[in-house]
Amino acid sequence: MPTDDASTRLAEVREKIDRAAHLAGRPANSVELIAVSKTHDADAIRPLIAAGQRVFGENRVQEAAAKWPELRETTSGISLHLIGQLQSNKAEEAVALFDAIHSVDRPSLVDALGKAMDKTGKRPACFLQVNIGGEAQKGGCSVADLPGLLVEARTADLPVQGLMCVPPLELEPAPYFALLAKIARDHGLDGLSMGMSGDFKTAVTIGATHVRVGTALFGART
Repeated sequence: MPTDDASTRLAEVREKIDRAAHLAGRPANSVELIAVSKTHDADAIRPLIAAGQRVFGENRVQEAAAKWPELRETTSGISLHLIGQLQSNKAEEAVALFDAIHSVDRPSLVDALGKAMDKTGKRPACFLQVNIGGEAQKGGCSVADLPGLLVEARTADLPVQGLMCVPPLELEPAPYFALLAKIARDHGLDGLSMGMSGDFKTAVTIGATHVRVGTALFGART
């Protein structure tokens, strides 16, 4: 993707975030745009970096480890977020590589991340993933299990920044975003990682602090 296309797409997404934030009476800088670079190689990512984007999201530890060290060597200020499911045996590698982990969803992973952070001395921000639609095929803890998981995460000294969700695909996302926002408020959490290419404007109006946008920035997945 040529740099000018990347610049145009990035500007369009940021403008939409700004408008949605304005409608909600929020400052535009209260929303962090995560460019979802999963499945895209370094050559596809560089134009977005050149256009000024510094926050990126990856689904898999192994994929991120293969392409990001070199990209980070040539550009300072990159922030890397893990947005996909994380196996407990990859916890230490994830803690070393990522600045934030959005998919903390079970006690065994909390335990593995706590040990990895204690060992490495690095403590990436954490979001607890909630299966907000109760879908069997999706990751995330149930709404009912969240209070217990939050207690465990805080006991393990994970830096819990907020909650994350992926609403059901074919349904109106606003009620699910609103539910996640209410749950976060009830537990004194400020961070809301919600909203993707098709619904990030809605998410911002409801309070998203982090939106995970891939297709609108990169085009169709490769």
